[in-house]
Amino acid sequence: MTVLTNRQTTAPAPQPAPRRSLGAVVKAYVALTKPRVIELLLITTLPVMFLAAGGLPPLWTALGVMLFGTLSAGSANALNCYIDRDIDVKMRRTRKRPLARHQVTPRNALIFGIVLGVLSVLGMWLTANLVAAALNLSAILFYVFVYSMFLKRRTSQNIVWGGLAGCMPVVIGWSGITGGLEWTPLVLFGVVFFWTPPHTWTLAMRYKEDYAAAGVPMLPVVATERRVLVHSIVYTWLTVLCSLLLWPVAGTTLLYPVVAIVLGVVCLWEIHRMLARLNAGKTGVDLRPMRFFHWSNAYLALLFLAVAIDPLLA
Repeated sequence: MTVLTNRQTTAPAPQPAPRRSLGAVVKAYVALTKPRVIELLLITTLPVMFLAAGGLPPLWTALGVMLFGTLSAGSANALNCYIDRDIDVKMRRTRKRPLARHQVTPRNALIFGIVLGVLSVLGMWLTANLVAAALNLSAILFYVFVYSMFLKRRTSQNIVWGGLAGCMPVVIGWSGITGGLEWTPLVLFGVVFFWTPPHTWTLAMRYKEDYAAAGVPMLPVVATERRVLVHSIVYTWLTVLCSLLLWPVAGTTLLYPVVAIVLGVVCLWEIHRMLARLNAGKTGVDLRPMRFFHWSNAYLALLFLAVAIDPLLA
């Protein structure tokens, strides 16, 4: 009989997974909420509350809307990470997200997103009013079910209609102060609605290989660069024109229209420069799409800063 040695029969003991520090765990869950996206949403929320209040908004209400608006956006983003976990691993821009790196389990991410959503709606109701809470809930549901689960992977117009969720902080901020809606917040809603497609499409131009690999039909993936830029120019013009409507609708001082005109001219100049580069034979990164992407961030922030300052001067 052959005698097996201990070396032949003993399997190597499995190594326990290294324990992660509390700080690393917290960092992973915070990353699920996409803090940089939340910052952009809050930029449009607080100024609208100044406009709705005709000056400084009530402190308690403003803090409540900002806090629970943050939880609302964090909920939608965490649930988006849960839904997109299969494609995030395929994209350079998203492969470092917590689910793609297995820092958080899908089950825990789903529970985390739902808990944040429930807390955000209840908190908005208690600190603001039922209208703001209902709009808050509708924003989460729209982003998760309409954009993330239906539109994103089915149509090149995904961000056009999916962007409606990103417009909701404007009306939530207004209703949080007034308890209702008027034409003024709807004008600003329109500004964010028209601003979103060119902002997102220029980012997608830079990362279109990622979206193509993940099977997401963003417009730059399925259309020519010329078509993308023409669409972006149309939406940028609509953004600027819509921004100017706030002057007569809200009865602002001259500060707001002056700022809106200056910012709009620069924004239009940048997007038309991209088309000029294309006409000159440049393509891809040489079109400098990220330049417009970063400028569009600054445009929205500075425009809404003017929205906040203007009622303080009236």
